[in-house]
Amino acid sequence: QVQLVESGGGLAQPGGSLRLSCTASTFIGSIYNMGWYRQAPGKQRELVASITSLGSTNYVDSVKGRFTISRDNAENTVYLQMDSLKPEDTAVYYCNIEPGPFLAWGQGTQVTVSS
Repeated sequence: QVQLVESGGGLAQPGGSLRLSCTASTFIGSIYNMGWYRQAPGKQRELVASITSLGSTNYVDSVKGRFTISRDNAENTVYLQMDSLKPEDTAVYYCNIEPGPFLAWGQGTQVTVSS
């Protein structure tokens, strides 16, 4: 079973930056399109950024121009560079296949944006 491990979250001030990483336990290389999802308290999980196996990217409007998704297929890792963070970016962030069917969800990484 493929395991996904997210890391890099933490506390950031508004306007700050964080870089999230998601590493898969097995080869995801050129096979899967991958996405970063987030779930804020009391809200449904939403897709915020995706990247195809060939590197094409897409973003939800609320993060366009602030977040950048990338991948290193050799390292089975997907990244999310988050800049100009806002309090509304506070959530647990997860990675997974996009659009599915989903692999088992990892534990996620908490991102808190607060002054």
